[in-house]
Amino acid sequence: MNSFGDRRAKILDMQAEGNEVASAEGAGVRFEGVRKAFGDLVVLDDLMLDVAPAERVSIIGPSGSGKTTILRVLMTLERPDSGRIYVGGQPLWHMERKGKTVPANEKHLRAVRGQLGMVFQQFNLFPHKKVIDNITEAPIRVGGVSKDEAMDRAGKLLSMVGLDDKADSYPASLSGGQQQRVAIARALAMQPKVLLLDEVTSALDPELVGEVLGVLRDLAHETDITMLIVTHEMRFARDVCDRVLFFDKGAIVEEGSPEKIFSAPDSPRLQQFLRQVLEH
Repeated sequence: MNSFGDRRAKILDMQAEGNEVASAEGAGVRFEGVRKAFGDLVVLDDLMLDVAPAERVSIIGPSGSGKTTILRVLMTLERPDSGRIYVGGQPLWHMERKGKTVPANEKHLRAVRGQLGMVFQQFNLFPHKKVIDNITEAPIRVGGVSKDEAMDRAGKLLSMVGLDDKADSYPASLSGGQQQRVAIARALAMQPKVLLLDEVTSALDPELVGEVLGVLRDLAHETDITMLIVTHEMRFARDVCDRVLFFDKGAIVEEGSPEKIFSAPDSPRLQQFLRQVLEH
């Protein structure tokens, strides 16, 4: 894998060329009283959350607390029961029509969702397609980008994540860490303003975690993309993020700077969680 300096140079080169993947300003995200339940289980309990443009926010908390649901309702993979969500100032699940607020139609959902990119726990690559095709598929078919532009964009992204030599490989021939780096490149190929990361190292062997986190650190330090990160990697959250949210039972229990959350937590529940995680 290429070094921090090499990856940083690639990102700066992309910025100098005006490539929107690296230079676009992030968009803000807002949740206003968002509720989501599965039967009797409330996973988002009137959530109020603002993420500023270009801010990096980590969401930590026990398994089953609802963290991933925050990302899934943003990607329109789950529909909230109530409340409103805004991306870049635009309502996501609602739209204005003739002066009235109505449920969003598919065209509106696609337009607002286009500001978002997501990297999942599982890599979700197309196994029958080469790496380069995995990355160019969405820009060509969904984004309407020409094949030449999509190929050029994909080549730069593969270089940025240290996989220049894997363009013609199939996912099965790659390590888990390499597959996840391809997944990051694929998400960035759509030039999102907000990048959602859902436990992106949880499916990796421990020795492969560092290579993925290294790419994300570079991305956070060298671009203005907004990042909303669900993670159990406390050190990564501390190093990369502007703010950390501790989420439990569908609600934000405590939030603050990484220094405050990890060094001087107020909530007994957060103190207990950190003891358990750090001991593990």
